[in-house]
Amino acid sequence: MYRSSSDVMMQIILFSRSSISLSCVSYHRRYSNMMPKWTDLEFLIRSHLHVKVLKNKLAPELPRYLDLARKELDYGWALDVPQPEDWTEVDIQHITRMLIARMSAKVFLGFPTCRNKKWLKVSIDYSIDAFTTAFILRMFPTWSHFIVAQLLPSRYRMKQEVRTAMQVVGSLIEKREDNARRRNRGEMVEDDEDTLMHWMLDNGTEEEIKLQEMATRQCVLTLASIHTTATNTANVLFDLCAHPEWFPVLREEISKVNSAIGSLDEQPETGVRRWHSKLEKLDSFLMETLRFNPPIILGPQRLALQSLTLRDGTHIEAGTKISFANYHHMHDPEVVPDPNTFDPMRSYRKRQASPEEHHRHQAWLTDINENLSFGYGNQACPGRFFAVAEVKMVIARFLDNFEFKFPEGKSRPLMKFADENSFIDPSARLLMRKRKVE
Repeated sequence: MYRSSSDVMMQIILFSRSSISLSCVSYHRRYSNMMPKWTDLEFLIRSHLHVKVLKNKLAPELPRYLDLARKELDYGWALDVPQPEDWTEVDIQHITRMLIARMSAKVFLGFPTCRNKKWLKVSIDYSIDAFTTAFILRMFPTWSHFIVAQLLPSRYRMKQEVRTAMQVVGSLIEKREDNARRRNRGEMVEDDEDTLMHWMLDNGTEEEIKLQEMATRQCVLTLASIHTTATNTANVLFDLCAHPEWFPVLREEISKVNSAIGSLDEQPETGVRRWHSKLEKLDSFLMETLRFNPPIILGPQRLALQSLTLRDGTHIEAGTKISFANYHHMHDPEVVPDPNTFDPMRSYRKRQASPEEHHRHQAWLTDINENLSFGYGNQACPGRFFAVAEVKMVIARFLDNFEFKFPEGKSRPLMKFADENSFIDPSARLLMRKRKVE
């Protein structure tokens, strides 16, 4: 049993999911960690449209959306990625955030919003301000939140970011409605871009499609679609610099895949989904990076809706949050052999063991004994397929074009923690130069 020091973060950590009836715990009330009353996110508890769109639209049409994201990566590469001939210090976290923000915006909101500087800034800044606001409030007793919330600059920035999002999303909705009116008059109008937001507008309730809620929901979707994915991408690069012997191994795999089925640059018809599925060593490296650097160390989180007693006699009071201790579980020697050794080919060796194992042990799969980074079971992160492909696309392109190492006297930055959330030291930098291929 583990308990945190914050009164709103009291945790009981359990490993036996079968011991708890899902009717007794709430998946969506886990958003209470984000202090929804003071971050204007209470609608997340009653409305799950942001989850439905990932399950019912993104996942079934994943190949198409991945190819759209790749095209936006091509566009953003020239703008966001420096091209130094000599070793140059770069903020790799900022670079990856910009690339992932563009790719995500293309899928969620379409063109030209994916190139709208105001939206890209909001999509990055909102997440930081939302987490900052929630984290600070969680440090204070509940009775004081009304006072503390009024004093937080991050909360005021959040409100301004939502107002900007309403302008951006509002213009998209107005254009969509105008196109519908023109079609009804018999005019020839181009088809609306098939974005995830359009699916939400078509399938949401009257309350869900109101401008403020829709705009705020688009901001919320950036929490996972940008920051977590960008952090995972940067962590892979930091781990590679800490273990540089793996650079040539992964580059060789990328080269072999490109030779076998064609690179995405030269043969885009290959398709991202088929291409990235062949990068099995890179996938294995990502899994080991996630094992050592999970984006959240407690999850999946649930809230007990009623008091209940487990089979072993453990009593859980109503209102208690329940979760796995992800990091500790994946560093238990009974679960992972030699858990403190960074072994990036763990899952690759398992996949090569037999034909039956080949389609298992992948970064997007959830397994109680292998990967809890994306949650577990039916309620695992529905966007994990897209996120893993994004990471592999960006990493493969970095490795193909650049060399990386730590600045003189620096080493792998330690992860920092805010309650259950982990993040990289924002001051961490890498040296980067264009790859010299003989």
